Amino acid sequence: MHSDRPGLPLRLLAWGGLAFLHAPILLIVVYAFNTQDAAFSFPPQGFTLKWFGIALARADVLEAVKLSLQVAALATLIAMVLGSLAALALYRSAFFGRNALSLLLILPIALPGIITGLALLSAFKGLGISPGLWTIVIGHATFCVVIVYNNVIARLRRTAHSQIEASMDLGADGWQTFRYIILPNLKSALLAGGMLAFALSFDEIIVTTFTSGHQRTLPIWLLNQLSRPRDVPVTNVVALLVMLMTMLPILGAWYLTRDGDHLAGGGK
Repeated sequence: MHSDRPGLPLRLLAWGGLAFLHAPILLIVVYAFNTQDAAFSFPPQGFTLKWFGIALARADVLEAVKLSLQVAALATLIAMVLGSLAALALYRSAFFGRNALSLLLILPIALPGIITGLALLSAFKGLGISPGLWTIVIGHATFCVVIVYNNVIARLRRTAHSQIEASMDLGADGWQTFRYIILPNLKSALLAGGMLAFALSFDEIIVTTFTSGHQRTLPIWLLNQLSRPRDVPVTNVVALLVMLMTMLPILGAWYLTRDGDHLAGGGK
């Protein structure tokens, strides 16, 4: 009898690939709890939480965390508003240039980050805008909008238009239809898109490098730490915190959309 289940060699290759990809991450986790302050002492000498206390007591770490949270929150808020409006405007609306507009919305996530960063830097310099918090937020929002847009428009395509027609037939105006019919259908898609956008913004480094000026987000702080081998234990702790801050929203978004690959991004 034919089985759709992959054979043992294929499964071993799949698990081997996953182990290869995640082994460096596991090493960072292990060394974040290592008692030795040496950069790479193997095997680990013991278990300690002291590096977490040291990391959380450092002002530069706390400032970087605060800035990253501010940027991610603002970029996510902008992305949720603009991404939702764009999806609502393009959904079921046939007009000249619709496909081109859809392509332009999706393009920032497809372009290499260095291209986006250089373009934004040139635009800010041309407009005489000094790099700072809002330039980072704008840079992050350019690709976070895509995440929200993809999720919202995918959910709109799954929403039965008959519900909207029934609402209008029963006397509801546009705002009431949006509030009581469309928005409840979009709740999980909006939340999932927002969580993915937050995670994407929180650990973004390439675009941030071009738009941050003298500001240091947590990924920029980590990049600068590579030249300071004495701070490796603290760096490992901060890297672990970044992974957790990124992983948890992604897992939450997966939980909200686990019923299938109908939301955009399921195949990425």
